[in-house]
Amino acid sequence: MYAIAVNGSPRKGGNTEILLNRVLEPLASAGWETELVQVGGQKIRGCQACYKCFENMDGRCAMKNDVFNPVMEKLLRADALIFGSPTYFTDVSAEMKALLDRAGLVALANGRAFKGKIGAAVVAVRRGGATHVYDTINHMFLMNQMLIPGSVYWNMGYGRDKGEVEGDAEGLGNMKNLGQTIAWLGAAIKPHLDSFPALESVSE
Repeated sequence: MYAIAVNGSPRKGGNTEILLNRVLEPLASAGWETELVQVGGQKIRGCQACYKCFENMDGRCAMKNDVFNPVMEKLLRADALIFGSPTYFTDVSAEMKALLDRAGLVALANGRAFKGKIGAAVVAVRRGGATHVYDTINHMFLMNQMLIPGSVYWNMGYGRDKGEVEGDAEGLGNMKNLGQTIAWLGAAIKPHLDSFPALESVSE
């Protein structure tokens, strides 16, 4: 099985990246293929609501001049998506918001391609606002019929300066538990994904 962690922080090697790697460690130990992808600080535009993805239905966005489509290809292949973001004015980074909007829409346009995948949000925060970041990420997961595992607390780690989150023992322990839970859930659902309930038509 394959898990992808997407770092929405432009600060490489920072607190968000540290937390994401702590989630990936138990998955790698359980035999999963794991990958950390950097989106923060990269060129990625917001969704233009052109709806070409609904016309083309090729698993791609019509905008091809940024990092989105290569990342989307990995998201479609993954069994588990772990999105991490720092807290910017009580919300995700601009790059993470662009990824959420475009990936969520492209997935919906392609037969709800994220349906049945595992989705987890991870947040780095100095002091407050992390739960809103957590919700922003999970809202996309939920609308795409993804499965969101819990852990021993909300998936957040505290620290402002680079590496400061290493001192948050509770936060790091939560990330380890989250990785273990994703590994357990993945093993539990893998044999049954083909029988995931189909979306029925909705009438007013």
